[in-house]
Amino acid sequence: MTLTTLDRAHRFRSLHDPRHPLLLSTVWDVASALVAQDAGAPALATTSAGVAWSRGLPDGDHLGRAEALAVVAAVVGAVQVPVSADLEGGYAETAAGVSETVRGVVQAGAVGINLEDGARSPEETGRRVAAARVAADDEGVPLFVNARCDVYLRGLVEPGACLVETVRRATRYVDAGADGIFVPGVVDPETIAALAASLPVPLNVMVGPGAPAPTELSGLGVARASLGSAVAQAAYTAVRRATVDLLDGGTYDSLTGALGYAEVDGLLHAAAAHREGRTERPGGGR
Repeated sequence: MTLTTLDRAHRFRSLHDPRHPLLLSTVWDVASALVAQDAGAPALATTSAGVAWSRGLPDGDHLGRAEALAVVAAVVGAVQVPVSADLEGGYAETAAGVSETVRGVVQAGAVGINLEDGARSPEETGRRVAAARVAADDEGVPLFVNARCDVYLRGLVEPGACLVETVRRATRYVDAGADGIFVPGVVDPETIAALAASLPVPLNVMVGPGAPAPTELSGLGVARASLGSAVAQAAYTAVRRATVDLLDGGTYDSLTGALGYAEVDGLLHAAAAHREGRTERPGGGR
């Protein structure tokens, strides 16, 4: 059975449970999304960095709205699980422009977004979050608006003031309509627990080497953990290693254990068949 956008939206919200945190792999195109879904991902998130890199652009608001929405629509159309879209600052110069972006995201079928503050003021980010909330509500979809606070990631204040500043910003974003708060750059368990205890909405952290293991996150109060741009970085690392092995060592060792051609190509064939209404279905996990 194919789920509607509303079905997926309710499903995605229900997955934000600190007792069983939502673990999100990140994707940047249809193939990466299908591979992650086949591995058993209950939901997916796009990585703005990975999407930008795959199109020859640096991360950081260089991607255009139309191209970003095209990627979201392609990913949503290929998979059966809920998809959250990383929108950087909203791919717009103003809060009104963010509304247009969010309407496009909802019409593409995504059921969650990330909006980051970065170098923007908390006041401006609050306006963008509010615009996103209103636009989604106008479309009739309970979009999960995840506001990203970059205080730790960018070192926006002195280290001793990061927790207080993050909570201050998060409070503003929640008041503006955010459903969750994403705090990348934090791996210390004590700090993560303090953040979770201080927020009235689900806490999302970015995980990877050095971060608490997935099995530890529930005890810290985390409701959602994502891999950020690390998956795309690992994919590009595989390209570098394979090239170095070939040119410098004359070996193919780095290709050992790679997904088979038939496996990857089969996922794309199955997704195409599903879109065309044939009986062949995407793989459901190994």
